Amino acid sequence: MEYIYDLLNALPFEWLEYDFMKNAFLAILLITPLFGLLSTMVVSNRMAFFSDSLGHGAFTGLAIGAVVGLFSPMLSLLVFSVIFALLITWIKNKSSASTDTIIGVFSSTGIAVGLMMMSYGGGFNKFSNYLIGDILSITTQELGYLVLVLVLVFIAWGLMFNKLLVLSVNQSFARSRGINVILVEAVFAAMVAVVVAISIQWVGLLIINSLLVLPGAAARNVSNSVKQYHVMSVGSAMLSGISGLVLAYHFNMAAGATIVVISALIFFITMALKPYFLR
Repeated sequence: MEYIYDLLNALPFEWLEYDFMKNAFLAILLITPLFGLLSTMVVSNRMAFFSDSLGHGAFTGLAIGAVVGLFSPMLSLLVFSVIFALLITWIKNKSSASTDTIIGVFSSTGIAVGLMMMSYGGGFNKFSNYLIGDILSITTQELGYLVLVLVLVFIAWGLMFNKLLVLSVNQSFARSRGINVILVEAVFAAMVAVVVAISIQWVGLLIINSLLVLPGAAARNVSNSVKQYHVMSVGSAMLSGISGLVLAYHFNMAAGATIVVISALIFFITMALKPYFLR
């Protein structure tokens, strides 16, 4: 880690003289590619509402860990988030109810149960920082967890990309090609759940869904191919992440919210430029 710090010290930015800013910068470099990559399929498969519900479910997982005390809050958050995502995926594929209704039920129930458990005995304030996040609080050990998640998601993405791409076109077509739709959806949902769970304490429950939607939405406005779509989505996420962190440092603002605002600005700019790119 000292070697990486030395490399960062060589950069001509005064804000990198602090270790907590170094950690935050490294976290941005690890988190934003994940959001940019997953965002492409979240947008293509119209899963914005679904990804939002995962944040609510993650909060319930955090509450279970904090109140019950059988596991650490982070482990409980991670496990419950994956179970929550798999349960939604299974029920929406087996139930006759509309997808948005099922997700809405899970989403509202998840946040309500989490808030109820957190408020029991007046313990909510202790975990209220999970609502807005704090990227500046990340530790070197937690950076290691992000590296592990990044590697695992990239491996899973490489193995499943073609199936995800076919699935984003049409589920019936995917089934006709012998693709197990429920399994592929479940694995992708689990990936999103893990990324949400591992990063929610630094990004914040209130805005984490924005980072799963805005990069892909912006890239889709100006992309003419699948390759462009992915490159621009990851690039947009990283640009908004780095610039948001720097602005938040200089103006003493919440980093997560600043990143989302810049990501939204990128979306609106690409939307205005869309007629010139997609001719």
